[in-house]
Amino acid sequence: MRLLIVSQYFWPEDFRINDLAAEFVARGHEVTVLTGHPNYPDGRIFDEFRSNPRGFDRFEGVRIVRVPLIARGAGGARLILNYLSFALMASLLGVWRLRGARFDAIFAYEPSPITVGIPAAVLRLVKRAPLALWVLDLWPETLEAIGVVRSGWMLRLVGRMVSWIYDHCDLVLAQSRSFVPQIEARCRRPGRVEYFPSWAESVFNATVTETASELPPKDDKFDVMFAGNIGDAQDFPAILDAAQRLRDEPRIRWLIVGDGRAGRWVSGEIERRGLGRCMLMLGRHPVERMPAFFRHADALLVTLKAEPIFAMTIPGKLQAYLAAGVPVLAMLNGEGAKVIEAAGAGRACSAGDSEGLSRAVLELARLPAEERARMGARGRDFYRREFDRASLLDRLERRLGELRLSISP
Repeated sequence: MRLLIVSQYFWPEDFRINDLAAEFVARGHEVTVLTGHPNYPDGRIFDEFRSNPRGFDRFEGVRIVRVPLIARGAGGARLILNYLSFALMASLLGVWRLRGARFDAIFAYEPSPITVGIPAAVLRLVKRAPLALWVLDLWPETLEAIGVVRSGWMLRLVGRMVSWIYDHCDLVLAQSRSFVPQIEARCRRPGRVEYFPSWAESVFNATVTETASELPPKDDKFDVMFAGNIGDAQDFPAILDAAQRLRDEPRIRWLIVGDGRAGRWVSGEIERRGLGRCMLMLGRHPVERMPAFFRHADALLVTLKAEPIFAMTIPGKLQAYLAAGVPVLAMLNGEGAKVIEAAGAGRACSAGDSEGLSRAVLELARLPAEERARMGARGRDFYRREFDRASLLDRLERRLGELRLSISP
């Protein structure tokens, strides 16, 4: 199968689409990715890409076609320009750079923004190939939840754009079951919406024997580790409040592995609140190194703000946490919390409940190590049953093949 992937983000940026593309090449497919210049999450084009852009034309056998865009920078206005610039350049320059190429199917990856669906829909028409869109973030609901867009007429305009994108897809895949009715409400062809969750990258299935050298000595600490994007959706004010409540507990330590638009603010708050001894920021690291960090943790932390849209979301990191076999601490509502409770893999409290999070941390810290190990093992078993990477990719491969055979241009 000749597969075109349209994604605003791709290697050397760390996203699950990298793993998907490499796996499809390993399965014998011809994969091309249309993407932008790498700038996530720092908000500026990577220096190594600037110095040698041709060195980023291939990844694990994947051909990469890149278009310029306005880097994310700082602030909401710049972020919107980043989204719109990729949509425009991919729709125009991307189509030109892919001239003459034929594809059996197009797969669009949408962790946010939904505007990635615009060039994907254009290419569906130009290439006469069926389009599958994987929705990991609902628009315009997320824009409203994090305060990027507050205007009612603007949200309605974005909603009409979203409906247009859905209506130009042959298959829409929803990352959580709660997403399905929300997508169907905006789609004139709701029969084409299916549940399709995320998985953990294959690196989390490997046996890791060493911990990352960047980690501090254990020294009988109970380490709560947050890994991933540091943004508004992750509700770091509530995390900081929980850490402040436990500041005088000598065993409790918080390790932040990652970066994002709120990273500088979090760093400043740690200093302002006097949390430097119990909360450490360890920076961003490649996904392939995450198992070496997770191995050190006593609990892995996942959080989302108390917004209706986030209650429908299964955070992408949750599958990796479960696969790592480490107890999970969650401060979130809805789908994500239900997964942790069904798995028996840790403790969950309501979104925004910093007091509940601090109690959950203490509860886990006081459990015998053997009981925490059993929690982690239950999480890993649940992951294998519900989010197995090979099974999910088998299913996606089959569905894309069916689209190729059954969808007429």
